[in-house]
Amino acid sequence: MPKVSVTSDAKQDVKLLSEKPKAKAMLQKELGWPMESKRPMICIPTGMTKALGGKLFEQLLPGLLSIQTEVLILGRGSSSYGSFITGLAQEQNHRIAIIQDNPVSIEKMYKAADMVLFLSDPASLPELKQSLENAAIPIAPQTKALENYNPVQESGNAFLYETEDAWQCFAAIVRAMETHVFPYDWKTIQKHCLES
Repeated sequence: MPKVSVTSDAKQDVKLLSEKPKAKAMLQKELGWPMESKRPMICIPTGMTKALGGKLFEQLLPGLLSIQTEVLILGRGSSSYGSFITGLAQEQNHRIAIIQDNPVSIEKMYKAADMVLFLSDPASLPELKQSLENAAIPIAPQTKALENYNPVQESGNAFLYETEDAWQCFAAIVRAMETHVFPYDWKTIQKHCLES
């Protein structure tokens, strides 16, 4: 059997995936949360404004709070949503955190997050590239920039939903969380992200 040479990029990808649980545990510890590597961690990397899906986030919130997940929200956006998110993070300080808008904190967020929630089309956003490079699987509105995960074909690099539909968005989050339970399937999607 011929020997397959592993490129340095492939080696880096393997290293990134193997270090992801440790990055999550370190961030959980920093936030004062229980260090639970299997608990899904979702980040919202764009901050919060009306244009970036603030209204959709408000509609999603009861559902998000009803499931076993941790949520990281980048501290960027409009002042009205800033006040709302600050109050929410104080009230739910064991599972919702505001991440400081600086390069070190942002890098920690991507390295730790299992999923990245986009509430508007991320195709033109630099945050999408950062998500894929860190194997943080996008949950996003239908976009040509991503391929919806198909469990039968084991293809796709995201969980997509109908644009600005809170029910469809929540269903995509639940699909992602249900898939996260299966390490083999999850790693397959992460690899597809890294190859994107």
